[in-house]
Amino acid sequence: MQAFYADHFVLPLPNGHRFPMAKYARLRERLASELPQVQLGQAMPASDGELALVHTPAYIDAITTGSLSAAAQREIGFPWSPAMAERARRSVGATLQACRSAMGGAGLAANLAGGTHHAYADKGSGFCVFNDFAVAARLMQAEHARMHRARGPLRVAIIDLDVHQGNGTARIFASDPTVFTLSLHGAKNFPFRKEPSDLDVELPDGCADSEYLEALEQALGELERRFEPGLVLYLAGADPHEGDRLGRLKLTFDGLEARDRRVMDWAWQRRLPLAFAMGGGYGTDLDDTVQVQINTYRTAMEYVGHWHNAAA
Repeated sequence: MQAFYADHFVLPLPNGHRFPMAKYARLRERLASELPQVQLGQAMPASDGELALVHTPAYIDAITTGSLSAAAQREIGFPWSPAMAERARRSVGATLQACRSAMGGAGLAANLAGGTHHAYADKGSGFCVFNDFAVAARLMQAEHARMHRARGPLRVAIIDLDVHQGNGTARIFASDPTVFTLSLHGAKNFPFRKEPSDLDVELPDGCADSEYLEALEQALGELERRFEPGLVLYLAGADPHEGDRLGRLKLTFDGLEARDRRVMDWAWQRRLPLAFAMGGGYGTDLDDTVQVQINTYRTAMEYVGHWHNAAA
């Protein structure tokens, strides 16, 4: 399985900043050590043209040139720097590369970062600059149309299991019947003004494994009743974990692994290529966040094996 990274672009954050930038390099180091069968590749930056499938030219230019207002930088949560702009492009590029790998026959592929679901077409928010899943959905649809026009549009299901609602993604695809947005998230968590997804499942503070997994099962059933995708984009946030500083839910390591297995099995049973990104994770102990992510990759490798066996 291929997985793409851009953790060598480290943002110069001020002392005491709450975003755990170190988690990306730590995840890559552990994958290289513990799961060498994951083929790690450096992410390439998304181009202006690729970003413009979703984002406004003025916003792309402001990120590129550093002309964002102070208010816009505060809403994103990162001060502008050349590294910030480059990392944002490469975070999108990693998801684009993962989608091409998954759709090219691998079945599954990943972005070691990504899941920047709070970014809107014309602004960033909540540590999200560009919306990688939105750009990837649009670009995969465009590439599919060039190659398979007679088959009709590529339909994309976005399964967002970060603890925070994917408000930017929901707004971008609000009137698009070819993209289905599903979000399971904390009802009382950020963003406090949510955008309507195609299917929102709000969870109470303290929600634990059994309640969460039952809600997920019902949501996947509703997705299947209402939509038939050709590609799945899965945001495997680590922040529903019980040790997360910002999560407010109480899922265990086992519960999150069961979550990942259910989504990946759902896609595999339908032979749907799946690209996933890591989304949020703000563990009181950063090693807990990375462990949740490592477990996601271990589960993914099982389903990569299914794809390989089916192709043999």
